[in-house]
Amino acid sequence: MAKRRDFMKALGLGSGTFLMSPITLFGNSTEDEIQKFIANNGKDPKDFTIDKDVYHKKEYKTDILIAGGGMAGICAALAAARNGSKVILMQDRSRLGGNASCEIRMHISGASQLKQVWRETGILEELVLTEAVTNPQRSYEMWDYVLYDKLVSEENITLLLDTALYDAEVVDGQIKKVWGLCSPTEEISIITADFFADCTGDATLAAKAGAEYMRGREAKSLWGESLAVDVADQKTMGNSLLFMSKKYDKKMPFTPPKWARKYTTKDFIHRNIQTYEYGYWWLELGGEIDIVRDGQQNRHDLMSVLFGVWDYIKNSGNHPDSENWALSWVGMIPGKRESRRVVGDYIMKQEDVQGAKLFEDRVAYGGWPLDDHPPGGMDTTGEVPYVSIPLKGPYSIPFKTLYSKNIGNLLMAGRNISVSHVALSSTRVMATCATLGQAIGTGMFYCKHKNLLPSQLGNDKTHMGNLQQILLRQDQALLGVANTDTNDLAKSATVKASSETEDGKAANILDGINREINDGKSHKWCGDMNKGKQWIELSWKKPVKINTVQLTFDTGLERFLRLSGQDWVNDQQVRGPQPETIADYTIEAILSDGKKIVVENEFNFLRRVEHRFDTLEVKAIKLNIQKTHGDPLAKVFEVRCYQE
Repeated sequence: MAKRRDFMKALGLGSGTFLMSPITLFGNSTEDEIQKFIANNGKDPKDFTIDKDVYHKKEYKTDILIAGGGMAGICAALAAARNGSKVILMQDRSRLGGNASCEIRMHISGASQLKQVWRETGILEELVLTEAVTNPQRSYEMWDYVLYDKLVSEENITLLLDTALYDAEVVDGQIKKVWGLCSPTEEISIITADFFADCTGDATLAAKAGAEYMRGREAKSLWGESLAVDVADQKTMGNSLLFMSKKYDKKMPFTPPKWARKYTTKDFIHRNIQTYEYGYWWLELGGEIDIVRDGQQNRHDLMSVLFGVWDYIKNSGNHPDSENWALSWVGMIPGKRESRRVVGDYIMKQEDVQGAKLFEDRVAYGGWPLDDHPPGGMDTTGEVPYVSIPLKGPYSIPFKTLYSKNIGNLLMAGRNISVSHVALSSTRVMATCATLGQAIGTGMFYCKHKNLLPSQLGNDKTHMGNLQQILLRQDQALLGVANTDTNDLAKSATVKASSETEDGKAANILDGINREINDGKSHKWCGDMNKGKQWIELSWKKPVKINTVQLTFDTGLERFLRLSGQDWVNDQQVRGPQPETIADYTIEAILSDGKKIVVENEFNFLRRVEHRFDTLEVKAIKLNIQKTHGDPLAKVFEVRCYQE
């Protein structure tokens, strides 16, 4: 090595210098090897081009930096940007969506597991409705495209893909800037912002910034959680690696790699193998190691498990109907369930989930069971792969769990929020994480607009009430919170309709609740399309000025709607526009001197639609419905009107 350093010095190169085009030299080459390489390539040392700064730096200044482009980070970025904040979203991969992306392929689960009417709305609903219409072929790559399109179409968002966050600067308890590295473009991004959001899942930004965080399982004695372990430890739930396969019209033999694990019938006593097209969430490992730092080895171990399970399916003789099946895709990126959890002003616990406490600062809800997985995973096939405690209904999630206790301008959304290990077993799923993202994205905008820190917002009843109303208007469902927006001119209107059903009165669109909530009421107007084109009209005693109308339609929230590689999950869905949704309509302004069509919309498939037009002084507005996507009733949950 000394000879090599002397040779580099003779070329005029300092320590750590890169030799660039036309030839790159690297590694532990000896002087003789380097001289031979140069001679064989007809090059003299003076012919080499030297670039001492391979990585170039680019500085950014923005309102909000969001680290992590999974479902939480995506919804946070869209929420903040649409409200008016400048946002940089940093994602360490070329694909968006995290565990939902084509790289991992887990379907987005959440409160719809309750099998009632609790499918999450807001930005997530917009995304899944768009995907269902534009991706009938069930392509995961097309789902990634939907996410990419939504982000790059927002002028307030700067998207930094393939950029890994690697450092942060903290001054007086607040993050000032972060650094990201994009290896493919040899670029270092230096980003200064007012607010920072950790949506990395692993709480990477929080850890770099020195935020307090938890890891592992707490003991029963700490918070009195009956589902907790007796003695605290550093163990977590593990990672899973998924696969997909196809059936062919001929036999498809399989020879496993020599490093694949070997399994026998007894290993599957607690693990069902019923279908082959998509498998299996229980291909799980890593809970007994450092789930972050030991990730490289864990991935290989998971691959050995995956190919071992497929070898068992194909070659054990216990699944002869797999004869014509072959692997079509194998994941290379494990899906994570748990790592670090950042400590906030409040830590949610088992009793908050099961007791469904209505927090005063609630900004989202969950509904997945308390679904804990043993750390051993496929290393302990004699144990059940999960313990799931169903919930009776949804529970609220407070804003105080979504910002750091000791880093003043750091928020978080995803599986890294301020919850106990037991509570995490419910809050960790992606549909819940997406709504948390919308909550903090809107919260960061509000803090910036009002010159507040997240803790000031979370502990102020008036500000929190304002935030909740903004979230409601943007279709984030909040348990027990109704529309009390004083700027909504519709609230002072009188309503009538062409027809109405017994449980779908026209007046329901003004009751402040824009979805069914299992209280015995529909909270929507239903007009009979069999009687011809339907309409509903809002009128005022005195003319009002309006330039914005917001509509909330029915999209069948009682059904599951998520891209899934699993056939039985897909078969329970309506892939495409939801039949209940109004497809074609116009909005008509009733003026003092006549009428004017201000909106014409065809092939609508979204739940929440906002229309803006030039300010008009109107006596009434009329929503004329020409067509639904198949339902015999025209259904509208809410109409809002604004002058903005």
